[in-house]
Amino acid sequence: MLSLLMQGEYEIFVMLIIAIVISLSFHEFGHAWTAKKFGDNTAERMGRLTLNPVAHIDPMGLLMVAIIGFGYAKPVPTDPRNFNSPKASLWISAAGPAMNLLLAFIFINLLVAAHIFQIDYLTTDGPQLFLQYMAQINLLLMLFNLLPLGPLDGHYILPYFLSRNVAYKYVQWNAQYGSIALLSLIGLSIIGVPIFSFLMSIARTLSSFLVIF
Repeated sequence: MLSLLMQGEYEIFVMLIIAIVISLSFHEFGHAWTAKKFGDNTAERMGRLTLNPVAHIDPMGLLMVAIIGFGYAKPVPTDPRNFNSPKASLWISAAGPAMNLLLAFIFINLLVAAHIFQIDYLTTDGPQLFLQYMAQINLLLMLFNLLPLGPLDGHYILPYFLSRNVAYKYVQWNAQYGSIALLSLIGLSIIGVPIFSFLMSIARTLSSFLVIF
């Protein structure tokens, strides 16, 4: 990301930051909204049931986005004692990636519709780039958060698809080694291993299935 500033690509830098902030905010809102639907208003009481980025963006996470292109938002707090369903954790965890999928669907189709219906403003370079970034970033966020490692949403989702014994062992393993494994993946990506490039290639493939026009 800093390389964009060094190359004078200020508009692209700003577009990416805005797209990431919006995407992360919708992701966390998805968690908060679903938690309330399953009986837990902890996030609402802490001001997280909102699309306002100020409530969700972590300053250090945003700084990391600006420096290395990867960051994080504040996790949405929940209290499992308030859940009204044994599968509440599954749906609350899945809601964040699902929100990113919804945004990707919307922006991909806006991109296509702009050309089909000749919406002049949306076919200019700036809006076209922003629509592309929103679609790609949201698909990438969805895929990344579905990884069953560390604190990512995927580690809450995976146990529901495993046998009880395997799920128990997985939860123990993730508690001990999941965060280390996740940080290792991020570190490998920073030094040049194309982990995020691989996820992005999957995102591009998925995008073709989201077009309805």
